[in-house]
Amino acid sequence: MKYSAEKKRTIILYLLEKISTGTTGLSGVVAKTFGISTNTVHTYLNELIDANIIEKQKRGEYNLVTKQENYIFKRSRGDLYTDTVAYDKCLSKLIKHLNENIKHIWMYSLSEMVNNVIDHSNAENMLVTVSYNYLTTNVMIIDDGIGIFEKIKNHFCLSSHDEAICELFKGKLTTDETNHSGEGIFFTSKMMDMFVISSSGKIFTTSKYDNEFIFDINECASGTCVNMSLSNFTNKSAGAVFALYSDVDGGFSTTRIPLKNIFDSAPVSRSQAKRICNRLENFEEVILDFEGIGWMGQGFAHQLFVVYKNSHPTVSLVPINMNENVANMYNHVLNSN
Repeated sequence: MKYSAEKKRTIILYLLEKISTGTTGLSGVVAKTFGISTNTVHTYLNELIDANIIEKQKRGEYNLVTKQENYIFKRSRGDLYTDTVAYDKCLSKLIKHLNENIKHIWMYSLSEMVNNVIDHSNAENMLVTVSYNYLTTNVMIIDDGIGIFEKIKNHFCLSSHDEAICELFKGKLTTDETNHSGEGIFFTSKMMDMFVISSSGKIFTTSKYDNEFIFDINECASGTCVNMSLSNFTNKSAGAVFALYSDVDGGFSTTRIPLKNIFDSAPVSRSQAKRICNRLENFEEVILDFEGIGWMGQGFAHQLFVVYKNSHPTVSLVPINMNENVANMYNHVLNSN
């Protein structure tokens, strides 16, 4: 049976997604899902092999064909002269066949990350690695500079790299207010399917699958590594992401803080709340996400929802995803005020 071009495209994308996740019994799974014969699935598999989109490992097992290209940029020879240099030299030709919304996201995101290397890192060298297959494009940027968390910690006189990461989650953070808005990392992390910054033995990451989280890593390499990944078929747009966090005039007015990514255990103290409250007056609305938080202390809740709120009445604090224990403490401090 001959299927429409749209149905065939849907089947093939599903087939490739299952290959990328290592699904066993591949042809049977796809055949059952779409109500087609396994012979049809095998026909599509052979077409994908002929097109060099997948490769056969052994009977019933396939891999996506993934290619990788590396580029080295040196400040000493004038390579780091513009924030679009990596997009122009490393990526634009590879994604020229993709939809405009995807090209816009990559141009914005890659330019913002390279700008950080040029203006903030004091790095002499930058390595850009582009890995791509039919489904996904991945870009990794490594520099040999001071390290982003160390830079933020020193500039704002913070006590730890964890505090620096906490500030990154909020957005509007820059060590050069005259020339930069501090929005690049925040919005790039929301546009990408996977976004990771590794530096000073710490990781800041956001992904569409696992939400934001941070954790210690054993390696403590110098410099900064940024890793970004985006589906070649995403319907996201840069404009829509900006709109989620903007007011009617287009200003960056809303931020979201995933509390489970800031604290190793339940937040209990006023000092922890004060860390969260730092710079919140730069926003009109602050979404405090309690997902994964099993409990919070009275001091933390009182400092955040009573003390801070009373002193900053124009900042709207919006708690979401509170379980029963957290909600009870939230209501307790409000009713006791």
